[in-house]
Amino acid sequence: MRPAHRATTNLALTAVAALTLSGCAAGTSLETAGSQAPETPAPASTRGPAAVTPSPTAGGTQPVPPAFHPDSPVTVTFPDGRLSFQHPKAWHVEFFQASESPFVGTATVSDRVGPAKIAVYTGQIADVVASNADRTVLETDPVPGLRGHSVPTPHSSFFVDRSGGAANYRMGLTAGLPVSPDGKVQDGLIMLGDRVVTADVVFTGQPFANDEEAKAWYWGAEGQALKAVLMSFSYR
Repeated sequence: MRPAHRATTNLALTAVAALTLSGCAAGTSLETAGSQAPETPAPASTRGPAAVTPSPTAGGTQPVPPAFHPDSPVTVTFPDGRLSFQHPKAWHVEFFQASESPFVGTATVSDRVGPAKIAVYTGQIADVVASNADRTVLETDPVPGLRGHSVPTPHSSFFVDRSGGAANYRMGLTAGLPVSPDGKVQDGLIMLGDRVVTADVVFTGQPFANDEEAKAWYWGAEGQALKAVLMSFSYR
């Protein structure tokens, strides 16, 4: 865990929430898990041994829920063909294009057992609202597919901003490191070509009691599945 620093700005795209919510109602749902053609079963003589799922009632280990399993990721691309990312096969995405010129689009990434997990925005319109907070970075990694398309390289970051006794846990793409080596908080917009991109994990209420609980969640199945989505972003 890195030490806290004083934040000077905080990204807030005022249109994103409304666009994302309207996208859930009016957007195109991509049921990627069920849209693929079924595979032809192999002859019985060529099949391998059947996979055995441990039974929690028989003393076995509880398997990871399929909704959070990172195997067999599905690649999806925004309708304009520029921004892409991957998600677990059992999840689905809804795209919503609010404007063609200037381009404004959103994507809502969800699993099959709950509400939205990640909200993505890309477009030529964005607003920034200033705020003050002390930031502690819990984890951050550069996104390989965005390297060279934006300076500094966008990162997948997990951090907490504290202000007025309240802790705001945040996870998503950041424009470079959430806190630079010289201690400066960086909340700038991610610029890819002529467009702004944001991707944020959707937390409801106060998700964690403290940083230790937050880190335990992050290194668990759900946190790592969400990180895998953020780390998969690419641009062309």
